[in-house]
Amino acid sequence: MIIQGFSTIASVYSTNTKSAVGRQTSPAPAANYADKVSISDAAKALVAASQAATQDAGIQARIDAIKAKPGVERTEADFEYLSKNDKRFAELQEKMKASGKAGFDSLTADEVDYMQKAGGSVNTMAELSPKEKALYDELVANGNLEAAHGLMLVGMSRIGMSGQQVTLPNGKTFDPGNSEVTADNIRSLFKYMFVDPSGNTDRQFEALASYLDKRGTSDTTVKS
Repeated sequence: MIIQGFSTIASVYSTNTKSAVGRQTSPAPAANYADKVSISDAAKALVAASQAATQDAGIQARIDAIKAKPGVERTEADFEYLSKNDKRFAELQEKMKASGKAGFDSLTADEVDYMQKAGGSVNTMAELSPKEKALYDELVANGNLEAAHGLMLVGMSRIGMSGQQVTLPNGKTFDPGNSEVTADNIRSLFKYMFVDPSGNTDRQFEALASYLDKRGTSDTTVKS
């Protein structure tokens, strides 16, 4: 039997086979290549984010270690590190410089509290109640810095007391941590916890007592 057109059939088969092989071995479409590039970029971004997180964790650990040190153990390098890496510490430093005022006189009670804790200085603000801190902010806002300093002295008088009674030179006994900030208590109790030949503390306490007299209130909270 003779099959007509065999050469034509063979030719078509050969063409179809080459086409199929070509489809199997040709490079991936451009869309697939773009996907690979996109995945690669995403992986790089994840690695970068992981490295940044690790770095941030290391910085925070160093900041925490510095803040855990007593103020007397801090070095100049510690202070510089905080200034560079503790954002709020740096911002408050700039606020203080820009104000042209001495010390913490340009800061709110909460800001003073942060700077005292971060800077390792005596933390007087932590000893004031929320209402007493509000009074401090009121004094600063009114420009009565002498009275504000007097209120900080109240905080200082409470440091380390933990409910202990204090016997004053005039024979009176009281607990600084459980005594309200009133004009009478300032004049008859708190001022006698300090001996200052310069007269500065007496002046600051009197400024605070006078302000409370004019304000006509004793609504600051009892220190708990």
